[in-house]
Amino acid sequence: MTNAWPSLPLEEWKDTCATLHMWTQIVGKVRLAQTPLINHWWNVPLYVSARGLTTTAMPYGDMFFEMEFDFIDHKLEITCSQGTSAAVALEPKSVATFYEETMAALRGLGFEVHIWKMPVEIPDPIPFDQDQQHASYDPEYVNRFWQVLRSSERVMQEFRSRFIGKCSPVHFFWGSFDLAVTRFSGRPAPPRPEADVITREAYSHEVISHGWWPGQGPLGKAAFYSYTAPAPEGLGEAKVRPEQAYYSKELGLFVLLHDDVRNAPDPDAALMDFLQTTYEAGANLAKWDRAALER
Repeated sequence: MTNAWPSLPLEEWKDTCATLHMWTQIVGKVRLAQTPLINHWWNVPLYVSARGLTTTAMPYGDMFFEMEFDFIDHKLEITCSQGTSAAVALEPKSVATFYEETMAALRGLGFEVHIWKMPVEIPDPIPFDQDQQHASYDPEYVNRFWQVLRSSERVMQEFRSRFIGKCSPVHFFWGSFDLAVTRFSGRPAPPRPEADVITREAYSHEVISHGWWPGQGPLGKAAFYSYTAPAPEGLGEAKVRPEQAYYSKELGLFVLLHDDVRNAPDPDAALMDFLQTTYEAGANLAKWDRAALER
């Protein structure tokens, strides 16, 4: 039986995490290229699957194809509605090699897909076909990463079911490399004229978002988060649970470390408590119509 909430210290797999981030961007950009824009970029994320992360079915003419990261057998599986398939091994290799092998596998199945080769949402990006720097793959830690995604997704789906207003799916954003679910008040947000097109589309309406990331960035540790946008006055002083949760002024969001969840007597309950109380803090202070939005 697998450990539903395994340890995932970033320092033990940071090179693999950085490499996998780039690999998911390549596959995610295929999904971006093959699907019509849906509000808030909901057409681009990946989804947690029974074996890893998947694009779900994508159209190509009158056919469909799907790309799935299999974190059990450690391969990228590409399947087609015509019955054909191909695979790319997940093993230590450069981003450039993974890119070339993935594009070749798609072409071999008859899919000519063109993507923008520049990574997004990271410092000092290197075009995929030139990136020899990121070339690590530790299957043990990638499998642990997926186990955490599975457990997080399970609790987030239960949390999502309590809300009857507009709400995103539970999905994995390959740009920011996090699993997220976002609730909407139904009201437009103040415009952000200085923001880039991605941010303007993502935050066109008032939101309360929850998610999990493996620790890249200033925090340096795997953690769950919650933010309200726009942030109402007094949000940072709101009382939330469990007791280990705190508000980071630097990041502008509530944080609950992954280790505090996994070490709790009931990890699922601890995470649900965090999701629910941080939502209530944001919704109450921002004066959301909770009676109309919740079951």
